[in-house]
Formats: sequence, C-alpha cells, structure tokens
Amino acid sequence: MNLGADAALAQVAQRMAQGPAGQAAWPRRLRVASYNIHKGVLGMGPAKRLRIHALQEGLRMLQPDLVLLQEVQFEHRRHAMRLSGWPQQPQHELLGQGLGMFAAYHTNARTRHGEHGNALLSRFPVLGWSHQDVSDHRFEQRGLLHVRLGLPCAPGQAPAVLHCIVVHFGLFSGGRRRQAERLADYLRSSVPRDEALIVGGDFNDWRGELGAELAVLGLLDVSARAAPTVDSRRPRWHHRMRTFPALLPLMPLDRIYARGFVAHAVGLGWGAGWARLSDHAPLLVELSPLPQAAPEVLGRAARGPAGDA
Repeated sequence: MNLGADAALAQVAQRMAQGPAGQAAWPRRLRVASYNIHKGVLGMGPAKRLRIHALQEGLRMLQPDLVLLQEVQFEHRRHAMRLSGWPQQPQHELLGQGLGMFAAYHTNARTRHGEHGNALLSRFPVLGWSHQDVSDHRFEQRGLLHVRLGLPCAPGQAPAVLHCIVVHFGLFSGGRRRQAERLADYLRSSVPRDEALIVGGDFNDWRGELGAELAVLGLLDVSARAAPTVDSRRPRWHHRMRTFPALLPLMPLDRIYARGFVAHAVGLGWGAGWARLSDHAPLLVELSPLPQAAPEVLGRAARGPAGDA
C-alpha cells in the first residue's frame, strides 16, 4: 500500500501540527528494535503455547520508537481453533494497538493453515509501504518490507522521510548471498541517497558472511559490539551481537544497519524470561543522526543546529 508522496506528507504535517509539543522536531534519539517473534507461539504438539500477549508486554518494556518484526502471523486457522486466547485480529494489529504504535505488514509465506510475514511498528506515521519478493527457491518464501515514515521536524518545515526495510533471509548460505545482492539492488533503485535509512531483521547469517553489500551503500552495522577496533562496515564474527537462542545466545542471526546515524547503545533481551516469548532474543539499538551528515545524508531530516530536539 502506498500513498501519494505529496498528499501523505501533507497529512503527516497536519497531524504533527495538531500533535503534542514533544513531536515538534526531529527526535534526539531513536530506540530501534529487531525481533523474530516465532509467530507468537512456542512449544511443540500438546506443549504449544500462545505467547503473543506476553510478547506484547515484553516489547512495552523495551520502550521502542521502531520495531522491525519477523515471523508475524497474519492468520492461522488451526491455532485459532486449538489455542486459547488466539487474537481475532492479525498479530501486527494486536501489537500496534496494544503499544499505541502505527503498524505496517506484508505476507512473505502462505501455508496450509495461514500466512506470516514481516511487520514494522512505529510511533511515527506511516506514509506507505511496499514489498519485494526475494525468495531464492520455492521451499523458502522470503521478502523485504519497505516502510516509509514521516518524522517530525522543526516548525514550518516538511516532515522528514525515514525509510525502514525489514528483512528475513533464508537458511542456506548461497541463497542468503543472492538475497543480500537483491536487497542492495533494491536500495539503489528505491531509496534516495539523501533520505534516512534503517535496515534490520533476521539475516540468518550466523557465519558473518554478509555486510559488504550494504557497506558499499553507506550502511553501517549499528548493532555490533562497541569497541575501538570494530569496523562497523563489516564487523568480525566475535564483534556481532549474538541473538539466538534467546535462553543463551550463541549465534549472531539478527542485526540492524543504518545510514546517517550513530549508535549510542546496543542491548539484548535474553535469558529465561525472554526465552519464554520467542526463540530469538530482541536486539535493541539507540541511534541519533550524525551531525555532519544531517543536511546531506538525512535530507530534510535535520535543518539548523545539529542535535536539536
């Protein structure tokens, strides 16, 4: 679903003018989370349990501005009949309403009993979204969710555009490399170089083979561990945040890339409590615009003194 750019920006400008004073300027910092929620269900057979409601409370604790979600269940007819408390609305709508956030979703895979895909939750209005199929073969249906957000800025200026791409790559190394190349091609053709960009999700890249494709486009791994020797263009394996399994993370499957931002903090929700919500741990980064890049890289995202809120 896409809105006309001029009409959408005009709507966002009107909403910002009517909104609270705290939404009058580009946010000083953004809290961005990436989370594979395992379709809101854990367990096997009779032990299978619905976790989407508890997961919503877990997300609330993170206090995010943006949440990039993978394996979000749009519907599952068997679970709806067998699991007590199964929500009537799709999971992205449930989470968005519960957290008071805007939501965008697109299906990646259709199965016998339902469908699931990627979603984005945002406290900023959604201008529009689109989907790009990057499936490498018919046994794994994968896609990119591209969401355009309207961020507030200084009074009298048009809202800034922030592009968010939610990804979920395949299980096979060769397929992931081809999907990374398709992602890079999509970014070149669909995201202007002067507008802010965040890319995140479950890359399934436990070997750390991907990243160079995005570094060429100016995207840095903002979810890598902070250290003087870390190259954020392509961190070494041991510098990446490990997110799987949630009980004791050993593999760096999830990450967040950004262009025109710097990370102030990187966090992870892991341990027994989070392992009862999903098999992945939620990845959380706190970002702010690069002052020297604000006019060029972020376009309309920041005008005037750098860092003003």
